[in-house]
Amino acid sequence: MILYYSATGNTKFIATELAKKLDDQCTDLLGRIRKSDFSELHSDKPYIVCAPVYMSEMPRFISEYIKNTSFTGNRAVYFIADNAGYAGITSWQAKKLFKKKNMEFMGCAEPVMPNNYYISHYKPSTDEEIKERLFKAFDKIDEIANSIQNCEKLKTRHVLLIEKLITFPVNSYTYKKISTKDFKASDKCIGCGKCEEVCPLNNITLKEDKPAWGANCSHCMGCIGNCPTGAIEYGDVTREKGKYNFEEYRHFLNEIR
Repeated sequence: MILYYSATGNTKFIATELAKKLDDQCTDLLGRIRKSDFSELHSDKPYIVCAPVYMSEMPRFISEYIKNTSFTGNRAVYFIADNAGYAGITSWQAKKLFKKKNMEFMGCAEPVMPNNYYISHYKPSTDEEIKERLFKAFDKIDEIANSIQNCEKLKTRHVLLIEKLITFPVNSYTYKKISTKDFKASDKCIGCGKCEEVCPLNNITLKEDKPAWGANCSHCMGCIGNCPTGAIEYGDVTREKGKYNFEEYRHFLNEIR
């Protein structure tokens, strides 16, 4: 069973491609996370959990979901942590989480995908850089699928102690400082509620057919990346840098297959 959470499409792409290659079923965790549905999961095949990396670690709502969910059947689990260039302490976190659940951790792959966090201080990727990463992703997915088919452990990057010592305090501070005050919807908003539907933390509600953001935000970029009219902005940053959604590059991938 392949389980995934995806905000703007990168992780969904990896999960669905693996499902095709491994003839496995694919389950989107968004609905379960939104409803705090921790009901038992069962798989006769090894579990494959696919998730993005946020601030050099596993998204905290993903780790909470894993902690509270029972995984029955096959005891082997693979973790796929797609990232924009650095997966931080994610593999170490995944190993620790699943060891506590008495599961056999089969390693963590860290495929590099296009950056969707355009509100950071980093320069956004160019169109060519995005296409290059997506092109390389095919080879990485093939490599991952072959290892899983052969029941081999994935080659997992060793996480250094210094990475853990830096990540935990920095992220604890950063999460407290995450702000939603700069999110806004322009006149292009049609009140469709898509932003509300894709928020993993139920942090968006429609008020007079316009989205309003609460304080509980992970900056997943799901609301911005999935708005059908491009109405959601983050201050002036997204106007200047643009926005990312995997589906905008679907035609490119179809051409190179």
